[in-house]
Amino acid sequence: MQRLVFAHGFTQTGRSWRTLSDALTTEVAARGGERPHAICVDLPGHGDATAVVADLWQSADRLVELGGRATYVGYSMGGRTALHAALAHPDMVERLVLVGATAGIDDAAARADRRVSDDRLAELVARIGVEAFLERWLANPLFEHLSSEAADIDDRRRNTAAGLASSLRTVGTGTQEPLWDRLGEIRCPTLVLVGEHDAKFRALGDRLVDGIADASMAVIHGAGHSVHLEQPAATVDAIAGWLSESPSRSS
Repeated sequence: MQRLVFAHGFTQTGRSWRTLSDALTTEVAARGGERPHAICVDLPGHGDATAVVADLWQSADRLVELGGRATYVGYSMGGRTALHAALAHPDMVERLVLVGATAGIDDAAARADRRVSDDRLAELVARIGVEAFLERWLANPLFEHLSSEAADIDDRRRNTAAGLASSLRTVGTGTQEPLWDRLGEIRCPTLVLVGEHDAKFRALGDRLVDGIADASMAVIHGAGHSVHLEQPAATVDAIAGWLSESPSRSS
């Protein structure tokens, strides 16, 4: 049976994917395929995941341990984790869907600045708590197209301040060594999803497509960064159509 493993973004949990994963597996079946088995994982520091990891490589190991051989769908932080999984465990990642993702920050000075910023955010969430932190986090211009209902703040409140702080310090973009020069190692079919209004990640998406041998991009109209939350139906259609056209390497 085909398996789809979903990895969420920062401050979310595996539950953030469940509505879309249900719709996607139903759509795949409606298009004549076997209904896939969906696995929505809590990444370290989020939801019920209490394990502490040192870096994204360990987070990727944990993701594959939970997901097994499958197509991996990752959003933002989850996309970076899935990208690491594809490099560390190429035999386990049959296909890859990267939603609003990046291969890291090239410039060492900019990366160091981001690490400082991530540390400050970690200190902030520890000081003011999850509720107040979420209000500030979701006020980020990156989420200007995301409604409070689609953000599912109640689910994000299940996270702990300690867990979110740990995530920022260990798997934040500031701590990630850039992977742009390793994209050529990825051989699985890859779909890059970006929002029409997310100029920064559209440019990063172009770079991902340029670097990965078997990659294509889909732009979700009317969406910003969180395309799967802002335009779920269009996201389901894009992924289901791509899955039907891109057999996994095990097929």
